[in-house]
Amino acid sequence: MTTEMILTNALLVLPDAIEPGTLVLRDGLIAEMQPGRSHAPGAIDLDGDHLIPGVIDVHTDNLERQVQPRATARWPSRSAFLSHDAQTAAAGVTTVLDALCLGDLGFDAERTETFLNGVKDLDFLSATGLLKSEHFLHLRCELPAADLMPLLETAADHPAVRMVSLMDHSPGVGQYADIERYRNMRARSMPMQEVEKRIDKLLTQRERLRGPQRRALLERIAYRNLPLASHDDWREDEIAENEADGIMISEFPVSMLAAEAARRHGMQIIAGAPNLVRGGSHSGNVAAVDLVRKGLVDVFASDYVPPAMIEAVWRAAAETGISLAAAVATITDAPARMLKMADRGRIEAGRRADLVRIRPLGHMPVVRSVWRAGERVA
Repeated sequence: MTTEMILTNALLVLPDAIEPGTLVLRDGLIAEMQPGRSHAPGAIDLDGDHLIPGVIDVHTDNLERQVQPRATARWPSRSAFLSHDAQTAAAGVTTVLDALCLGDLGFDAERTETFLNGVKDLDFLSATGLLKSEHFLHLRCELPAADLMPLLETAADHPAVRMVSLMDHSPGVGQYADIERYRNMRARSMPMQEVEKRIDKLLTQRERLRGPQRRALLERIAYRNLPLASHDDWREDEIAENEADGIMISEFPVSMLAAEAARRHGMQIIAGAPNLVRGGSHSGNVAAVDLVRKGLVDVFASDYVPPAMIEAVWRAAAETGISLAAAVATITDAPARMLKMADRGRIEAGRRADLVRIRPLGHMPVVRSVWRAGERVA
């Protein structure tokens, strides 16, 4: 049975323009794009609101926030997954890569349980047809962690894996390049003497494991031809190493110099949407708005706040001079291309009818409706 829906009187946000028009949706796809307003019976009048493609989030830690809403309180995993799903859909995210951490450096043992449960819950819930957003996996691999490779083996062949990132959260490296800042952060939860012991242990472990496990990981997943990212880039020599190994995405570079180096090496760059919305990095790294002004952001990710993505692109258009259409592409068309998902990411005939209706409230965009494959999910 053919199902048809008409959305009219909308501002259609296309890859390079914004045009008033009408969309005809048929059997989960965009069947036609027409100029002007439709007077067909049953056409849904969008009152001049913006209509953008469904948002594609390549990296969100939001599931972790639902699983552990307080430092000492863990929520049942399946309930947490459903809450996470509802929040992503309400934020206009129709395709989401749940970024799950593999490997513990002595401070994040709970994340291993979140990873193992998250994969099981995704399998179970996807089969029910109850999820509002379409979920995939982004494996965040902690290179110096002793338990990395056994954990990788549990998911390396999983069909939902669509991206892998290589991380190193050792003290004195990347996000934690400022080792004094690292010491002070850890000293909030343990005596400084214990912090120093941990630092010595982690640096010794890094020296022993980072190289061999990096090679083993890349060899294990090479056959899948997945998009590969490096996380928290900070030095050009490591960026050059990444390029040599076929890692062509720089995820959350920590400085302008690192982002510029990534671009020189031909890499795509992912920035955190919360960084732009908040007016800066929560960890003292480069401001995303400055990266946008320099043309050094290809894709925005929600990182830890799903609603930040749409708000970030509206702010980027208002504060940096790029067009709204170009800004919206950083959360729709560009991530679709990064993930090799040719069926979504644009308002275009033949693409999947993943759509978000937005009305600006002053400078803040408000999500009013969300459709995935032509079905209203929020």
